[in-house]
Amino acid sequence: MTPGPPTLDELVRLIPHRLLHESGSVLYSGRASFRRSAPVYLLGLNPGGDPDSLHHATIERDTAWVLSEAPENWSRYRDESWGAAPGHSPLQRRVRHLLDGLGLDPGHVPSSNLIFLRSRVEADIARSMDALVEPCWPFHQANIDRLDVKTIVCFGASVAGHVRSRLNASHQWGQFKESNRRGWTSRGFESPHGPDVVQVTHPGRADWTAPSSDITPLVQASLRRHRS
Repeated sequence: MTPGPPTLDELVRLIPHRLLHESGSVLYSGRASFRRSAPVYLLGLNPGGDPDSLHHATIERDTAWVLSEAPENWSRYRDESWGAAPGHSPLQRRVRHLLDGLGLDPGHVPSSNLIFLRSRVEADIARSMDALVEPCWPFHQANIDRLDVKTIVCFGASVAGHVRSRLNASHQWGQFKESNRRGWTSRGFESPHGPDVVQVTHPGRADWTAPSSDITPLVQASLRRHRS
């Protein structure tokens, strides 16, 4: 019998015990997002913030809150306050713009980070990136395999590079180049036996709500590929 989608309890058992007491988080969406097949999986690099001043904000504590106290339909991109009204920080508005364009409820889109441990900036973990990804990958692989994910939206080249390597996603089928002076490019890659890996500009830097830098059509094209 083919296993159905895992419960969130089953998924969090894949988080290595040695990471539970570290500062960080795993779940950027609530229980409803892991209960059924999901076309899109959102994947950032890692939680931000100073791990020393946020030493109490452990992976274990944050995961327990999502499992037992957060609303079932919940998303950090919609429901948390990141220096503005809930869901209205620049990064949150950009992610919500993408999901609105896809016709998806943020609370039904499984969302996480490639690395669960917190850091102030990417440079703080750059030298140990491979070692930090390794213990987190089984959780992501379970989501990809059992939630029937069609498109993994990767925030930035670092995330996409690691995911592409894991899924052998080497063939580029499309791209979107910003129609502005900067001209940053987002790209879509296919994997041989799984979902597309869509490398998009990071929403912390690129304004997806602006027509010149809106990556929504590229993600829509990926989803259409899997419907054809």
